Amino acid sequence: MPYYRVVGEIPRKRHVQFRRPDGGLYAEELMGEEGFSSDSSLLYHRYLPTAIIKAEAVEPPASSATLTPNLPLSPRHFRTQDLPPGGDLVSGRGLLAGNADVRMSYAATETPSELYRNSMGDECVYIASGRVTFESTYGALEAGEGDYVVVPTGTIHRWVPQGRVTAFVIEAAGHIRPPKRYLSQYGQFLEHAPYSERDLRTPQEPMLAEGEEVPVLVRTRGGLTRLVYRNHPFDVVGWDGCLYPYAFNISDFEPVVKRTHAPPPVHQTFEGPNFVVCSFCPRPLDFHPEAIPIPYNHHNVDSDELMFYAGGDYTARRGSGIDVGSISLHPAGFTHGPQPGAVEASVEAVRQGHTQTSELAVMVDTFRPLDLGSTGLSVEDPAYAWTWAR
Repeated sequence: MPYYRVVGEIPRKRHVQFRRPDGGLYAEELMGEEGFSSDSSLLYHRYLPTAIIKAEAVEPPASSATLTPNLPLSPRHFRTQDLPPGGDLVSGRGLLAGNADVRMSYAATETPSELYRNSMGDECVYIASGRVTFESTYGALEAGEGDYVVVPTGTIHRWVPQGRVTAFVIEAAGHIRPPKRYLSQYGQFLEHAPYSERDLRTPQEPMLAEGEEVPVLVRTRGGLTRLVYRNHPFDVVGWDGCLYPYAFNISDFEPVVKRTHAPPPVHQTFEGPNFVVCSFCPRPLDFHPEAIPIPYNHHNVDSDELMFYAGGDYTARRGSGIDVGSISLHPAGFTHGPQPGAVEASVEAVRQGHTQTSELAVMVDTFRPLDLGSTGLSVEDPAYAWTWAR
């Protein structure tokens, strides 16, 4: 994260005695990336964060375990609208697509999750509908429709929906950060960045909970384990640093506008290991007098493109079956673009006075091929690949 935060009570200097009201010492926990060489935060616990009393292996959910190659190679359309709710925002994730760098899932639930720690990488959870409270050792965050919630690796947390919630989940095998080109060499957002520190929401106060023998589901590269902690992990009286969960609403992304159509890098919101996340938001249409105001046919020879359609009207895809809640996958090796007739229709719409897009979408471009998840395949539209030939 690009700026320093302090929440709750902390001592004046790091790694000095900091005592509880009863005279005992608070326990320090350094949460740090890249082996003490990158961002970190220092958390102060009432109890030892190391005290576990039990560990047991856990079988992964069947819906999150299976990936198969995209063969025969073809574009795909997954209709998440057809998925039934189930599980929670951790156990209920249905795997859509993934590779060694990133996995994308979908969840629909009303059920609170158990305490969870992903020690494989950061997560970026896009709330498609509903409201949820994100509780963690850093404090609580309220999140709703259109919010990205970015969760650092190793953060113990849980999700508490306020009614039915749907979410598009991006799980990285590393760290998810703002693009480097948006930041100064010291980490401040630059003036040309499409969002700034003011747009990010972070925990504002500690979240304290009592409890003993508290289970936490932990994901590592070896699989899933349920650790039982002697005391509740939500016992942090204060923390400071540059590593913490935060929320960012897609409506606060400021689109870059050109006279002719701008390519997807202008929509980039985050970057991860061998992938990027882009936000497509309502914006003025291209304003060159002869502009074609929808994307041109393109072939990204180095990447697969997965798009979650979150809201609005998708002029370029009309007639393809794409709708709100759809997910399209356009792999390398396939040229894709507007549906037949969409180019002419968009030019005519501008002539009729249409000056604004209404589409809202989250796109993940990966730089290694994406394999297909069993959940995605279970709601695939088999006719999608042939819609350009109609």
